[in-house]
Amino acid sequence: MFRLKKNGLMAYLLIGIGVFFLLRELHLPILTDFYSWPTLFILIGAAFLIYAFNSKEYKQIFPGVVLLGFGIHFHGLAHYPFWIDHWGMYTLIISLAFLIRAFKTKKGVVPGLLLLALSLFVMFVNQQPGWFSWVYQGMNWLERFWPVLLIAIGFYLLLKKK
Repeated sequence: MFRLKKNGLMAYLLIGIGVFFLLRELHLPILTDFYSWPTLFILIGAAFLIYAFNSKEYKQIFPGVVLLGFGIHFHGLAHYPFWIDHWGMYTLIISLAFLIRAFKTKKGVVPGLLLLALSLFVMFVNQQPGWFSWVYQGMNWLERFWPVLLIAIGFYLLLKKK
């Protein structure tokens, strides 16, 4: 195994994005379904995961799994008619990110299991209780105004005390 330098994550990101754009320029017919933005999510997520495991910086597993999962999900929605189009897939991907990271860091098992249970419940249980409708209303609001959430998280990260 080789030693990673300080900027190993940036190296993996540049390699992945460079491969994406090179293959796009070559116009290989077998890869035409992958010339899209979900593929960039997949490559960036894979770069995070490769970096996390090679450098033993396991906190990078979470964003890697989230980006890889969202990329696969959006690619599946665009290309496979059988793909599940339900907001529960987003919580399922995030729960998997918590659980996969927990295998290495021992942190995040409880939120991962709770989100996994919620995901499976909303996607596969036909008779949900009436009081559960508030979750669907909240997710509809989140699907519409998710950029506001990103802005709020950005301001929080800028203003939080170190």
